[in-house]
Amino acid sequence: MTTTTAFTIAADGSYAARLAGEGDALYAERWTLAGPEAYAVPLPLAQPEEADSEVLPLADGRVLIHRRVAERHAFALLYPTGAETGPSTGELQLGGVAAREGVRVRLLPPCPAGSGAFALAAEDTVTTVWQVTGDPSGPRPVARIPGRCSGGVWLDRAGRLLALDRELEGITKAVAVDLGSAAVSPLLQITEDSDDQLLLADPDSGLLLIRSDAPGTARLGWGVLGSSLPVRFPECLARLGDARPFAVQPGQSLMPETCGVALRLPEGDIGLWRPADRQVFRLAAPTGWLGGSGLWNAQGRLHLPYATPEVPCGMVGLNLPVPPPPPVVLEPPTPTAPRPVPLQQAPLAGR
Repeated sequence: MTTTTAFTIAADGSYAARLAGEGDALYAERWTLAGPEAYAVPLPLAQPEEADSEVLPLADGRVLIHRRVAERHAFALLYPTGAETGPSTGELQLGGVAAREGVRVRLLPPCPAGSGAFALAAEDTVTTVWQVTGDPSGPRPVARIPGRCSGGVWLDRAGRLLALDRELEGITKAVAVDLGSAAVSPLLQITEDSDDQLLLADPDSGLLLIRSDAPGTARLGWGVLGSSLPVRFPECLARLGDARPFAVQPGQSLMPETCGVALRLPEGDIGLWRPADRQVFRLAAPTGWLGGSGLWNAQGRLHLPYATPEVPCGMVGLNLPVPPPPPVVLEPPTPTAPRPVPLQQAPLAGR
């Protein structure tokens, strides 16, 4: 039985990576997505990878791997080589960080800058952001944030502003971390005691996908980075249950309402939605979908990776349907929901 693991796509959509293989014989696999047809390149080493290893594609075609080795978290770059005996895998060791009890270390999503990669080390009282590539001396800490942080969403194309969900004194709020200055500032503050998490963001339009219990129960909502307009919690999203947004359409500068959003629905299907729409389009996931992953292009087409015995490396494209025109309403409807609460001024105000 082939193992299904996390599938991660580079920020520019050029490459992707995952752990592939069967049983205990796992290896890193790189997918090339920039050409006319996707193809996979296996990157096996003499020793198989552990199931809890993480892989991350870089824009230059190399694959970063994070392994737990004895008492440390080790990082290395894998890349295909053309040895005399045939294709093989090169490995460049990057060093590591100490493994300590109660500290979870994991890779952050691919950096929009392309070649940089970062990891998050979270403990109960403090969280450290590590830069794991780009420094010849090995991984180095670039920011320390009071509290236990999770998540990880990039807010700009330069890879400098990172949003994290910080738990402090029993309440979770999204904060923005400037990795250049290590400054931490509030990002979401919908109500004083609500848990406000950032799930996804689009740097072009400023669209934010949020989960908050400010409306009374945890619900999906959306807002705009740097805007004084309130966060909105559409009823069509509330009916989806524990859906997770996994991709947002780029290139829609200053038009967040027109961005396509892809959601993984609790039953495993796919939901397609725009903030301007009042409905979510439900579509069956393709057979072999590497669940929770996909890539929008600026033209509004969603590409989903899948792997089957017949097609071990495939991408299927979907277009966001055009919603029907809304019905004519002769009288204004009676309000049934409380006024949405505002999104606090964000670090990128003035955009």
